[in-house]
Amino acid sequence: MNTAELLVQCLENEGVEYVFGLPGEENLHVLQALRQSSIQFITTRHEQGAAFMADVYGRLTGKAGVCLSTLGPGATNLMTGVADANLDCAPLVAITGQVGTDRMHIESHQYLDLVAMFAPVTKWNTQIVRPSNTSEIVRKAFKLAQSEKPGAVHIDLPENIAAMPVVGKPLRTDSRERVYASFQSIERAAIAISNAKNPLILVGNGAIRARASDALTEFATRLNIPVANTFMGKGVIPYTHPLALWAVGLQQRDHISCGFDNTDLVICVGYDLIEYSPKRWNPDGTTSIIHIDATPAEVDSSYIPLAEVVGDISDSLEEILKRADRTGKPNPYAVELRAEIRADYEEYATDDGFPIKPQKLIYDLRQVMGPEDIVISDVGAHKMWMARHYHCDRPNTCIISNGFAAMGIAIPGAIAAKLVAPQRKVVAVTGDGGFMMNSQELETALRIGTPFVTIIFNDGGYGLIEWKQINHFGESAFIRFSNPDFVKFAESMGLKGYRVESATDLIPTLKAALAQDVPAVIDCPVDYRENLRFSKRAGDLSCAI
Repeated sequence: MNTAELLVQCLENEGVEYVFGLPGEENLHVLQALRQSSIQFITTRHEQGAAFMADVYGRLTGKAGVCLSTLGPGATNLMTGVADANLDCAPLVAITGQVGTDRMHIESHQYLDLVAMFAPVTKWNTQIVRPSNTSEIVRKAFKLAQSEKPGAVHIDLPENIAAMPVVGKPLRTDSRERVYASFQSIERAAIAISNAKNPLILVGNGAIRARASDALTEFATRLNIPVANTFMGKGVIPYTHPLALWAVGLQQRDHISCGFDNTDLVICVGYDLIEYSPKRWNPDGTTSIIHIDATPAEVDSSYIPLAEVVGDISDSLEEILKRADRTGKPNPYAVELRAEIRADYEEYATDDGFPIKPQKLIYDLRQVMGPEDIVISDVGAHKMWMARHYHCDRPNTCIISNGFAAMGIAIPGAIAAKLVAPQRKVVAVTGDGGFMMNSQELETALRIGTPFVTIIFNDGGYGLIEWKQINHFGESAFIRFSNPDFVKFAESMGLKGYRVESATDLIPTLKAALAQDVPAVIDCPVDYRENLRFSKRAGDLSCAI
């Protein structure tokens, strides 16, 4: 047995189902070992796509997604997706090929110090230089990737080490034991919640990772406390719940901003500061905060908690609920605020304008998708509208990258989602800019049999940057481009292509596309004049409730 074969045995031992990547000269021995393995190797068209697939796989399952590249340019291509997983707290293990150890000390073809290069975008990384250490390295990599807060790790395997004989076996995997918060912190939190007049819950991605949806919903319901979620916390509480105030995180004021203006206590549950800076909702640091999470609070002048309840989130919520007393204390503004938010959402239900307003497009998408179906949002102006208007009944049914916020994630992410949940409908929502960054992976989707629908918000430019430029300078620059005929583009790849030509076309087109047994692409012209209209309305927003 050689080192590469032991490495693959260790991956099998960790329960790896898929490895996403590209073949290369320096990972030949790993690829050969994978041929004899139960693991399915998914050959992608670009290493960035492979990393995004591993990223979304990790986020949906809680198990580390694995991506593989060769050295040099293959490894540099991998980095964006690895960084995205790390900042979005998705468990991921990246494996790179490398030149032999016998030529690392001299200038050498395609050689880069990959351990140094990946250090800033991973929780931990290392190079295998002794074959006998392989089992320990792989076990440590998966343990760190999957431990709270999860993230990316990296293993670099030189080609001569991969070929060396080794005696060894995978190490036993260990289960993650639940850790419980101290009774003192639970008591402090319960007292503060009992005394608060207008408390508000802010729930983030950590609550989804902790599978704390049921506990959070019970906690909010019993204590009658309204809940706002971050972009990455969608679905922790069903959007139809009367206390759900939907998403917070836009860079501009919105209805939910009124909730933060009126609160005297924010109960942060599984909230990662990277999702939405506390300086935006607590700029002067005067709002009282309770921190409930699996890890201690980050240090930030706008985020100094009264109590840090650090432990299993569901257990912490249950224990606080036993001690907090808010019976008969209806929230004075939640009902009115929710009514305003709901009215804003419903305003576009029957809008027949064309090009289609983003609010209408997303409203109709929500009508077609079931509670368990999955959408993957790319990054751009459409992401802001998806975050604001696409609401979820269940956790992990709307995947938005909001830590690293990397364009190009939607199509690779949809492939991973379809592999994880083949029985569910999956839709990739992207702009025309993001679509062209990784559209080549649609061939991967066709080849491996993962049919999903891609909706392109087509405006012929980088709409989010134009939005920002006009807000800042009153004009835009360098954001326009031309596009191919997306219908013919799809058809040339053996896919189904559709073009929306009126607002009434959208729902029947979506239904037809979702019924296909091959990937489908929908070209949908979008009216991004709504971006500036929203900015104007946000600037005029009054919180007189």
